[in-house]
Formats: sequence, structure tokens, C-alpha cells
Amino acid sequence: MSGREEGRIEVTRTYLEMTRPEQLLAAHSAEPGLRIERTVSCPASFYRYLYAEVGRPYHWVDRLGWSDERIRSHLAREGTALFVLYVGGSPAGYFELDRSDEGSTEIAYFGLLPEFIGRGLGKCLLTRAVEQAFRDGANRVWLHTCSLDDSAALPNYQRRGFRPFRREKYWIAKSALRVHGR
Repeated sequence: MSGREEGRIEVTRTYLEMTRPEQLLAAHSAEPGLRIERTVSCPASFYRYLYAEVGRPYHWVDRLGWSDERIRSHLAREGTALFVLYVGGSPAGYFELDRSDEGSTEIAYFGLLPEFIGRGLGKCLLTRAVEQAFRDGANRVWLHTCSLDDSAALPNYQRRGFRPFRREKYWIAKSALRVHGR
């Protein structure tokens, strides 16, 4: 291992897309008490909770330091939409859509709280995210995942019909992983 790579690990980021609604291979859940709702006027503390708890195992750190005002401003932007998955009345996960001026929509954040992983809810939530993006007029729906994400993420995206269009590699300090719980 060279000195440049010591103390760091290589991460692969994969970008995936769908360009037509009929590419979606929908999946639904029979989970009782499941509902997905758009959150309007989301409290900053609730957004921070979802982001921190869903992202903790995967080292999401970009938005942890955001102020309440920055969160409120972000969520108030035209084209940004937040949807929360509830199971039996409890928040179980979420997705955030970010529509661009060119008409594409990014599934910017997507995931489940740890207690709800492994129950088939991810494929249902992803189906709804794609359906919602196309319903809102997207001409393309895209997202990205990386090798730090759950091992089921990339296969789930591909089983739903997403196709890779770009891959890139980058390095991250091992110390950053330990700090954030891995």
C-alpha cells in the first residue's frame, strides 16, 4: 500500500437513472399500517432526525451541521419535496426529491431507519419515490449510491429498473468511518 492510500479506503460511487416511467419494475408491500406522506412545513428537528438516523450506518455527514434556518430554506425551495414512510404510525424512512430546471429529478436522499431494514420496505419506498418523481413531471429520475451504503441498495435500485450511467472512485479517511459509527 502506498503512503497516499494508507489510512484511507477506496469508495465506489455509482450513478443510476430511469428515463421513462415504464422502466420502473414496481414493488409493493403488504406491511400493515404502511403509509407514505409528503411532509409540508417539516420541522428542522424532524428533518435532522431522519437524516441522522437513516444515514448514521452509512456515514452521511454533509448535512449534520446545517442550522435550522438552512434546513427550512432548503425544504422551502421549489422542486424539493420530502416524503416520510410510516409503519404503524411510526416514522420508518424517507425520501427527498430534488427537481432540476432541466426537468430531471434526483432522489437526493433515500433510506430506512435501522429497525425497519430487512422487511421489504425499501423496494416499496423506492417504487413510490420513482412514481412520485414521474407523476410530478420528471423527464428523468436519477440517484447515486456508494460502497459505504447498505449492500442491498445497489441491487434494489437495479431490480426496480434503474440502470448505471457513471461510476467514480474516491478515497475517504478511515478515521472518518470510525467517528461516525462504523
